[in-house]
Amino acid sequence: MTEPSTAATGERGPRRVLLTVHTGRRDIVELARTSAARLLRGGIGVKVLEDEAPDLEIPGAEVVPCDEGAAKDAEIVMVFGGDGTFLRAAELARYTDAALMGVNLGRVGFLAETEPEAVEETLSAIEDCEYSVEERLAIRVDVVDRGGMVVGGTWALNEISVEKAERSRVLDVVIAIDGRPLTSFGCDGVLCATPTGSTAYAFSAGGPVVWPDVEALLLVPSNAHALFARPLVTSPHSVVTVAVPADGNQARVSADGRRTLDVPDGGRVEVRRASRPVRIARVHAAAFGDRLVAKFGLPVRGFRDARHAGPGHELFTSRNVLTREVVSVDDPDQTAREVSGGGTHDDV
Repeated sequence: MTEPSTAATGERGPRRVLLTVHTGRRDIVELARTSAARLLRGGIGVKVLEDEAPDLEIPGAEVVPCDEGAAKDAEIVMVFGGDGTFLRAAELARYTDAALMGVNLGRVGFLAETEPEAVEETLSAIEDCEYSVEERLAIRVDVVDRGGMVVGGTWALNEISVEKAERSRVLDVVIAIDGRPLTSFGCDGVLCATPTGSTAYAFSAGGPVVWPDVEALLLVPSNAHALFARPLVTSPHSVVTVAVPADGNQARVSADGRRTLDVPDGGRVEVRRASRPVRIARVHAAAFGDRLVAKFGLPVRGFRDARHAGPGHELFTSRNVLTREVVSVDDPDQTAREVSGGGTHDDV
């Protein structure tokens, strides 16, 4: 779900932005500094985390502890780094109304909104309150012992992984949906992911890519020794249970690769939709499909189009991938022409 920024409606008091920065790279630190200076000049307060403040050295910034109160009263949590830094920032913004806005300085960066070259445009959007806020489904995790008592819990934006604690042994699991047993198998682990996390760990394990505005829960086995061990997509209202038999391998839960919990002998892990979504601020209106094409370098011409210029020649893609307009390499000045998606019998 997408909504306009509440800052534009005058519902907030003094405006503040919390910075979270991957301080291990000098170029990222410099970009964060120049961005903070512009926000301060525009009358927007800047907060920095106390463990990052010595590296950032931003005059006029408010230094706050790195805890659940860091994003209190902040309108935006602006992230400078990759998806790992973004997930760390999500922990800080979790129980506030702050929206996350990422500048991708990592390798892929599906969570981040902005590439480095568009930072000035993003800062202008923050200053003018010209951004929207998406609410992304998050998941809640309960670890239950064999007696039915909840002994631990956490949450995740991307995924939780029920993993074997001993690498040399197979993890035996029983899968249930809404309290009804579904299947059992031996595996390296089981992933329970959100649509936001479908392009992360779950994708690497063979799961489907799910558009982030789809509300659903994903279950993806990892290296399962079974005939029926396909990825599953369930209702967002379902409860997904991964039970570990008492005579099986020791298991643990990893949430977003950042928080871990041990699963007791004979215990189970219950995953359901979290009561609070994660809020992500968006400036650019690019469709998710376009982000997939850009991030993964996907071919959008179709295999037949590459043959029009003859063997060994590749056709350049135009800016409009939907109409599939291309320009022949034999005549680069030729006006872009539309190539039929179906091809002809001569193409075969």
